[in-house]
Amino acid sequence: MDKAAELVCQLEDSPCKAGQKEQSLGDVDKSEVPEQPANRKDKLPQSHTLQWEILGKQFVEYEQVAPFLIPEEQQRRLLDFLPLFLKTWEQSGEAIVFPSIQLLASEVSKLLTKEIKRTLNGKSAEEARLALEHLLQQKGEVKDGYLLLKSVYLLSQTDLRTMWSIIASGLPAALLQCLYLFFTFPLKKSSDGDANEDEIETQEMLVEIMLSMYREEQGVEELLAADKLQSLIIAAASLWDQCSHSWKVPTGRVLRTISKAQTKNSILYLQAVDCIKIAVQNLFKLTDTLPACDVCEAVSIVLCFVKDSYPVSSALLTEFESNDGYQLLLKVLLRCEGLQQNEGDPYLDEILDMLTCLTTCGKTELKVSGNIVHPQLPQFDYEWTRSSGMTVKNLQAFQVLQSIFQKSNDQHLCGTILGAIGTIWAWDTVNFFLLEWTLQPINQFIDIIHLKPHPVQDQFFRLVESIVLDMSYIPHEILKKVQYLIKENVEPFCTLTALQCLLSITRKDPLFSDIFRDSGLLGLLLALLRKQAKILRKSAGIPLPGLEEGTEKELNAVMLKMVAALTVGCVRNTVVLKDYGMVPYIKIFLDDECYRGATLSILEQLSVINYEEYMSIVIGALCSSTQGELHLKLDLLKSLLRILNSPKSHSAFRTCSGFNGLLSLLSDMEGALQEPPHGLWAAVEQNCILELVFYTLQGITAALHLDPVNSNFFQRNGLFEKMAEDLGSLGCFCTQREWQIPLSLERTRTFAEFLDATFSSSEPFPAWLKNCIWILSFLDHMVKGTLHLENYFKEINSEMGEVSRDDQDGVQAHREHPFCAKRQAVESHASAYQIWGNSEERWEMRDCVIVNPGAVCVMVRLLPKLYKEGHSQFSKLGLFTEDFNHTSPLN
Repeated sequence: MDKAAELVCQLEDSPCKAGQKEQSLGDVDKSEVPEQPANRKDKLPQSHTLQWEILGKQFVEYEQVAPFLIPEEQQRRLLDFLPLFLKTWEQSGEAIVFPSIQLLASEVSKLLTKEIKRTLNGKSAEEARLALEHLLQQKGEVKDGYLLLKSVYLLSQTDLRTMWSIIASGLPAALLQCLYLFFTFPLKKSSDGDANEDEIETQEMLVEIMLSMYREEQGVEELLAADKLQSLIIAAASLWDQCSHSWKVPTGRVLRTISKAQTKNSILYLQAVDCIKIAVQNLFKLTDTLPACDVCEAVSIVLCFVKDSYPVSSALLTEFESNDGYQLLLKVLLRCEGLQQNEGDPYLDEILDMLTCLTTCGKTELKVSGNIVHPQLPQFDYEWTRSSGMTVKNLQAFQVLQSIFQKSNDQHLCGTILGAIGTIWAWDTVNFFLLEWTLQPINQFIDIIHLKPHPVQDQFFRLVESIVLDMSYIPHEILKKVQYLIKENVEPFCTLTALQCLLSITRKDPLFSDIFRDSGLLGLLLALLRKQAKILRKSAGIPLPGLEEGTEKELNAVMLKMVAALTVGCVRNTVVLKDYGMVPYIKIFLDDECYRGATLSILEQLSVINYEEYMSIVIGALCSSTQGELHLKLDLLKSLLRILNSPKSHSAFRTCSGFNGLLSLLSDMEGALQEPPHGLWAAVEQNCILELVFYTLQGITAALHLDPVNSNFFQRNGLFEKMAEDLGSLGCFCTQREWQIPLSLERTRTFAEFLDATFSSSEPFPAWLKNCIWILSFLDHMVKGTLHLENYFKEINSEMGEVSRDDQDGVQAHREHPFCAKRQAVESHASAYQIWGNSEERWEMRDCVIVNPGAVCVMVRLLPKLYKEGHSQFSKLGLFTEDFNHTSPLN
């Protein structure tokens, strides 16, 4: 048996989707369960055990006298025994403890078989159908048939040996004949679907008995002599619109069970009577007349016999193929286009699942020698694609899937087919190559993907993406067609989804930076962005109707991200961008927060080849930003900090007036932290204002860090004094208010103690004092040269999407109290910052004691001298306690 046949066998173990709703406990496959004895005395009360023993003795007596009785008397005594059997079963909690259970099952099954044959003998089909109903249902005074049916039902649920006894009685063929009559000849009632409780109970017992029998190969073999299996299959394929509505689902369940237990003999039987051929011909006729969902239900039954028989013999599959079976499937599936959601399920999905399985059913391995186009990823090894046995061998079956996708625009149908293709690839990686080098499904789908519903487009490009991400293979031809699709931009959403696919692929490996440059994608994106930048510039920040909304705006954002991904780590692509004259156009996108992250990333790559150009753009944008553009300033400062990590950028920062530019941000914040805040700052949270101060000081610190030229420039031009003056103008250091509202401190404290007490609920400090302490802490780290390494404010990446409620609470708490997570901020760091003087002349701010708010004001104003002049100067000012320690930052 080949691997494809093994797959079909594995799939047989899972219940069909079409039968899941009807599945019950009786569906458990007893052939996979060890034989369980019917005797369970240890679990029954003694009184119930005694009842079973008495009943067993009575049956032994019956066995002894039965050979000497005429058939009518044997039958009468057995029927008299069954009510006692059923009563004992009910009283013992529906447990059977019977020593001669196989013999009882055989006798009861034989009698039920005899009664069914007697009832059917000499009657027309309609009469036989009505007579069977009277025989098996609990109606009137005569209940012999019902007693037999219920007894067989209970016995069929016990153990495998008992089931074999039932099968040997000839009951499998008799019940299949009953099912044929019930299914084929509906009673002429006003409403065929409204069955009473007795009819429902009879139906359930009949079906469960048949399911139990037909799971066994012996049960299926018993059907062949009666010649009813072919009749029922063909009836299902030709009379689906005329059959009994209430027996459709039960008949489907029974036939699917028979299909799973097919044997060599049953396949030969079905082949000999042209069962599949006749069924396919009849289904072609039904397809033109019946609703699509009904046709799917009938087709799925016939297709089950084709698929399930393949592990045993390919005969039925060959018969199906030679009688235009695939054309039937194509016709039926295309009729399902436009069905309401779930209307064709689960039979539509079942057909597609079986069709997917049939793609691996074939005797000959496909041998396609493809040409691997280079370059390829280092991880790719064509030896990985050697066949594991689960390869596509049946291109006809796959062509049905391919044709449906090409001809249909139904979301469910197309989506299911894409899922099937992904499944086929997952079975064996070589399947992608076999299919793409023969039928080229993905390559062809690209030409029509813009016509499909948006969810299908999204699913398709995720499938394309998986070729690179999961197989580590670069499909150059496919990527070229995707690129052409982007260029044509026939449908904006499709263009967006295709570009997102390429963006994800680009991030897989730096190799794609070269591939997409050489293919012309980078140039295409730059041309498109130039066009959009001109439109933005003309609009002067006013959104144009329909231009910058929805998909179009998102497309611009993804194009910028794509250019950013292509330039990261690729100097050559950055040079291309600069040579295209794109820098003036790229910076236009800075104003929109939707575009800013990718735009800054592109500009940061520009700094690799020209720090001065980057600095002039960013510092110029900072200086030209308005007071209300707080987020723009923060984003620019964070980008600047990333570049200032490189010492080579410090000179460009200085020559591009970086220090003056950042200090101008502080100057523009005059009165921002006073009470109440000045001007437009009243509408801004104080925490955001502090964040702006923090990142501004961080930028200055990063530019000064271990850079003597910048340090001398900062001192020589009096920028320390300028910074102190600008900080003092923020408003929280104002002394006039403080003398009007004196602040009484219980005791003097070190700066570290003040830092802790600031957030203590027992000692609430006014907002202005908290702001003073925060800024002084910034300055403390600035003096030590470590401020640019700190992170008081948790950055929230806009691309991460929504955070959970707990995360939001945590972020909010952190933003309200940035020092809560940074108590160690007052600890010394090893990096000396020489511009503040020799380390032995420095004094640690952590030993500072704030006596009154006025002293804070003096401290800030004396910032340039604070760490140089020594203890005597501070003593005169009354700023420090007598035990102020002389320490070195390197300690």
